[in-house]
Amino acid sequence: MEALESWMPLLTTLGKGALVIAAAVVVSIIFKALLVAVLPGEGAKVMRTAPLTASFGLFIILVYALAGIFAPWIAPYGEAEIVSTSFAPPDENLILGADQLGRDMFSRVIFGARNTVGIALLATSLAFLMGAVAGLIAATRGGWMDQVLGRSADVIMSIPSLIFSLLLLSIFGSSMFVLIIIIAIIYAPRVFRLTRAVAGDVVVMDYIEAARLRGEGLWYLIRKEILPNSKAPLIAEFGLEFCFVFLLIAGLSFLGLGIQPPTADWGSMVRDNATLISFGEITPLIPAAAISLLTVAVNFVVDWMLYRSSGLKE
Repeated sequence: MEALESWMPLLTTLGKGALVIAAAVVVSIIFKALLVAVLPGEGAKVMRTAPLTASFGLFIILVYALAGIFAPWIAPYGEAEIVSTSFAPPDENLILGADQLGRDMFSRVIFGARNTVGIALLATSLAFLMGAVAGLIAATRGGWMDQVLGRSADVIMSIPSLIFSLLLLSIFGSSMFVLIIIIAIIYAPRVFRLTRAVAGDVVVMDYIEAARLRGEGLWYLIRKEILPNSKAPLIAEFGLEFCFVFLLIAGLSFLGLGIQPPTADWGSMVRDNATLISFGEITPLIPAAAISLLTVAVNFVVDWMLYRSSGLKE
């Protein structure tokens, strides 16, 4: 009996983990069936062959998007509203308890979806726009422009992203606008490298040479010839870059140089409630789990997109 009792905590944990996995599988199956039924012909065909991991990732991304868009209507309290005492336990009014200032943790997590994910999406979009445009121009033009852009990207990529961002944020401040610009500058060279490599394989094709002989200009070649034949790996790269940017923003907020209080942010929420881990409380793990779950979900979808763009068949 004593041996069995010693194993009970482990068995309980394994049982809970198995229930979570089973629930995720059921949700994935239901959501996949729903998408097949709702989407038009081609979309339904694509989703019918999608793995359960991809449908699970799409479901999580949809949930996060809805939480961010409708945060003021979903959250029962404001993101900076003090509604209870410090570290109040969960009850009928506070689903996840209160943080170190007495603010509702559930409301803060919901508003964090809008702030953390929204800023990461804006920074990723800006970085992708800068890097993709520069990569397409470099591949199409070649010559000295390709060399200048390539060497500039090498210089920025040679500096560790966290150290570079900490240096720039300590100089220019930690406003949201500055944060987005700095992160976009840091990650644009990565997008440039991939775009330059993908577009470089396209510009040597015969149809590109034929378009040039017809007298087509730079932007026509990029919009009509190169970009349509390069979009699959670029879309997958966007998902990967979003994960990197998302984790960097959360890390910067944890260090105090990212999204500034009282704005709700998952990284700063982990830092502010970290002392509770010593007392066996799971409050700091809630925003950390939100960060991890979205990262895993996006990677599931990116893996599926890379598989499809590779031309492999199931």
